[in-house]
Amino acid sequence: MTQVLPQGVDINAPVSGAFAAILTPEALAFVAALHRRFEPQRRELMQRRQQRQASLDAGTLPDFLPETTAIRQGDWQIAPLPADLHDRRVEITGPAERKVMINALNSGAGVFMVDFEDAQCPSWNNQLQGQINLRDAWRKTLSYHGQDGRHYRLNDNIATLMVRPRGWHLPEKHLLVDGQMVNGGLFDFALSYFHNAAALHELGRAPYYYLPKLESHLEARLWNDIFICAQEWLRLPRGSIKATVMIENILAAFEMDEILYELREHSAGLNAGRWDYIFSCIKHFRHNREFCLADRERITMRVPFMRSYALQLIKTCHQRGAPAIGGMSALIPIKHDPSRNELALAEIRAEKERDARDGYDGGWVAHPGLVPLAHEAFRSVLGSAVHQWQRRRDDVLITAADLLNFQPETPISEQGLRNNINVGIQYLGAWFSGNGCVPIHNLLEEAATAEIARSQIWQWIRSPKGVLDDGRKVTLGLFRDLAADEINKLRAEYGSRWRRQFEDAAQLFDLLVSSDEFIDFLTLPGNEYLD
Repeated sequence: MTQVLPQGVDINAPVSGAFAAILTPEALAFVAALHRRFEPQRRELMQRRQQRQASLDAGTLPDFLPETTAIRQGDWQIAPLPADLHDRRVEITGPAERKVMINALNSGAGVFMVDFEDAQCPSWNNQLQGQINLRDAWRKTLSYHGQDGRHYRLNDNIATLMVRPRGWHLPEKHLLVDGQMVNGGLFDFALSYFHNAAALHELGRAPYYYLPKLESHLEARLWNDIFICAQEWLRLPRGSIKATVMIENILAAFEMDEILYELREHSAGLNAGRWDYIFSCIKHFRHNREFCLADRERITMRVPFMRSYALQLIKTCHQRGAPAIGGMSALIPIKHDPSRNELALAEIRAEKERDARDGYDGGWVAHPGLVPLAHEAFRSVLGSAVHQWQRRRDDVLITAADLLNFQPETPISEQGLRNNINVGIQYLGAWFSGNGCVPIHNLLEEAATAEIARSQIWQWIRSPKGVLDDGRKVTLGLFRDLAADEINKLRAEYGSRWRRQFEDAAQLFDLLVSSDEFIDFLTLPGNEYLD
């Protein structure tokens, strides 16, 4: 359809009637204004990421910043939180798909984080349809008619909605401003805020966000500057936006106080994004000859570096009056196997109870069926309290060495290598089909878990410690031999459902593993395959 665009704005994708209601000239002008003002700062921060990685490659280890000691030692707290962000004992996450959103909002969880990032394939259609779904959810008009004839609609009481935009690294290739691709996270935030903030304000509410993939407090400062500008543009109260930062990068773990400080008038706490955190450790220390992690399944929240990170996050948040939200297990209900299902549920229950005992105010689940279990786990520790912000954990004393205590290194097994290959190819195949959140081998896989799979293989090949427990060195040749075998198994398993996207997935997975230069995010080359 013909559409009048603001000067300097170009769209190189179809704009249907429904999408045109999102991509209005006024909304696009807002996106363009934010891009023009903040894109130079974003690019500078991306360059800074490269400089920090070069320093790590040269052998420098991260540490707490001496120049921000006063912030870490200062007596300050974040701004008070609105009432609907007090009870976050159970948060559910999922992609911005209509049926998924309805089930999540109706699940009984305190918060639903609708994910435009790791749990969603960022195709043009998915991102724009997600904006429509988001608009309808905030207005409580969201409904869905299933092919089975069932009708889904929102209950009267639903979870508080939070939005996770894409990270600073991923572009929205379909929208150009002055010839430059707009950042995907800015695109997701700007459209969701422009279309919904004023309507929510009329109801005494506001948009809330989850901020992913931050590597420093300077990147948090950029978000804070954007929030201030957006509120001024729509003439809404400064500080009404609230955002939780996902600490899912090991460099950010050294700057948690600083990140809260930069966002203090907009902060809604921190979240322990465990899967991306593990991936970030592999990515940042990939050239360190002393670094090597065991099979993916061995890296639990109980191993030294993950335990230190988890406790440091709680202490930091509660010193600043901020919520500390635990991460998510990859386990999901196993309907076809009652005995294995009970084991999975018991493990999830134990994890949530441990989080609550440690001091977390809540934690994530990925399936509505897990909401009652998680609620009961937190109730068993907190009783009638809806949070434990007052529990400061002054007994926790975490050093830089604790955060860098990367154990276990063994075992690395053929089965672990095969599992990484199998999961990585299956996930990418589903991602190319438009699905960003996929159950594989009774675990919920999304972009972060797939990142662990491919980065481990890349590092095992190049590390002198990348040796299987049977004595064989992990090599590119061994990887390709096992990959050919796993692909044949998958072809047989999928049968007629094996489509071109799986061939593309196998090709991309090989590129991710064999490339001499480590590819920062699989979604960057993957994005080129998407419409």
